Parts: sequence; structure tokens; C-alpha cells
Amino acid sequence: MRAVLCEAYGEPETLKVGELPDLMPGKGEVTVSIKAAGVNFPDILMVQGKYQFKPEFPFAPGGEASGVVKAVGEGVSGFKPGDRVIAYLGHGAFAEETTVAPERLIKIPDSMDFVTAAGFILTYGTSHYALKDRAYLKPGETLLVLGAAGGVGLAAVELGKAMGAKVIAAASSDEKLEVCRQHGADEVINYAREDLKNRLKELTGGKGVDVCYDPVGGEYAEPALRNMAWDGRYLVIGFAAGDIPRIPLNLVLLKSCQIVGVFWGASTQRDPKHNQENIAELVQWWSDGRLKPLISATYPLERTVEALKEVQERRVKGKIVITTGAA
Repeated sequence: MRAVLCEAYGEPETLKVGELPDLMPGKGEVTVSIKAAGVNFPDILMVQGKYQFKPEFPFAPGGEASGVVKAVGEGVSGFKPGDRVIAYLGHGAFAEETTVAPERLIKIPDSMDFVTAAGFILTYGTSHYALKDRAYLKPGETLLVLGAAGGVGLAAVELGKAMGAKVIAAASSDEKLEVCRQHGADEVINYAREDLKNRLKELTGGKGVDVCYDPVGGEYAEPALRNMAWDGRYLVIGFAAGDIPRIPLNLVLLKSCQIVGVFWGASTQRDPKHNQENIAELVQWWSDGRLKPLISATYPLERTVEALKEVQERRVKGKIVITTGAA
């Protein structure tokens, strides 16, 4: 099988497509023929050696995939060859095959195509866990989403709206913000040319936002934190801007607010049953038409480096998906 291989830490340009032996499942495992794989910012961090998990070399990046069950190992129930599935992996998705534990698979509806399925699980899974299980977002509350046109950001916009919140989307261009409006944002802020702090005061009447969803970090963190409502929840998702902000903790005291960490990947391992329930809810919401994933581009496996660079340089609206061409 073909796979995109990382043999040493570096930038995406160091990756190459190579050949690996075809896979077969061991006891308690499922082998999946991958049709498509979602591209996400943590894939880049893993290649650079900056992610929390560090697989042994050589490894294929890619944390989510869709495909068809090829074979099941001894002791596996609930899946059979031919089942259409989403796999959330950590790594290994940029390849024609992967072997995975069955609790990291979920069947997908016949109406969901492989490209949509491949870009679904990580962004919506992260944002759903963040808003539901970490922020306890309630109908009528105000949600601010930073980096709102990216993969997890746009998912947070849609989910916030589906959960009954008023959604304020913040991004770096009017083009990106128009996409946010199309996916449910009630108000938008172009923080490349508008003062984030003052605009938030204006939009909330000085009350502040109940929940801030921040996958960006950098210079936008402090002005967002200064505009938290009383008893607000500031969700730390990641640091796409590259800089981990230093937070004046007196703001947390004065606002009586919380800074809440969101590590969806680890939560799926600590409580796989609850994660399966959350994902089933997300798939149902998609079937009901409440979620409309935006796949802005697809790339063949040979062009994985280009796809990663698009994400790294923050040019992507929604998600990019790699198609493997696997039979």
C-alpha cells in the first residue's frame, strides 16, 4: 500500500509517498481500506514534533479517515468487511490502509459520501466536546468563535447555532466571515481591521460573551478574555497563531470566569463510550440537516504536502480532504 511517510521531524515538505506492506488485523483489530482523509492543524504539529503524541518513525500523519472495512480480527464484533466507517486515529490516515481498534470506528450513513465523512469527525468531535462537555453551552448564551472560518472554528459556529446560542464569528477577512454567516453566525468581526475588544463590547452591550472558543491563541486571547461575561468559560482549543499567550490571571478573578482546557483526543481514550455517544449524536444532526460540513478542496495522496501547507498558512475555509484512490 502507499502511505505518506514522516521519517524525521521537520516541515511538511520533508514528507514523501512510499510503499508499505498491506495490512491485516490482529486480535481485537479492524483493518480499513481508506478512501479519504481529513487534513487538520495537529497533523502539521505532529510532523514538526510539537504535538503531545509522538509516534515512532516512520509514521503516516493524518488523524481522521473514512473508508471500508477490509477485514476484522479475532474477537471483533459489530463490524464486518464492507462496512462504511469513519476512523479517528491520531495518526496513520494519509495512507491506503490503516488498522484500528473497533472503539475508534463509527459506521456512517449510506447518504454520507466518503469525502464528507473524512472531514467530519475531528472538527465536529472537538467542537462538540468543547461546547457540550467543557463549556456546558446553554440556549440563549453568547458564543464567540475565534478563527471561525477554519475547520474547528466553522464547526463551532454551526454547533453553537444548533445548540441555541447567539454566535459571534471572528476571522481575518470579509471573505472568511461571509462563509461564517452562511453557516449560522449572527454577528461577525474582522479582527484584521477591527478592534476585537471594542467590537465585542459593542455587540454585547458591555456584558461580554458567555463562552469563547479559541483555537488561535496569540494576540487575540487577551482582548477576548477581557470581554468574558460574569461566570464565562474561555475554551483553550489550540494555538494556530503559533504563540501561546501569557494570560493576566487577575482577569479571571475580576470576571469570575473559567479558563477551560479542551483535549478531545485524550478524552476519546479516557471515555470511549461517551465519545461514541457524542459522535452518534453528531451523525444524527448531520442526517437531520443541522450540520453542513464545508469541504473547500480535495487533493490526491501525492499532493498531501500542498494540502498541509494550505492549512499551515491559514488559507483554508472549512476543511481540505485527501483522497487516496484506494480500491
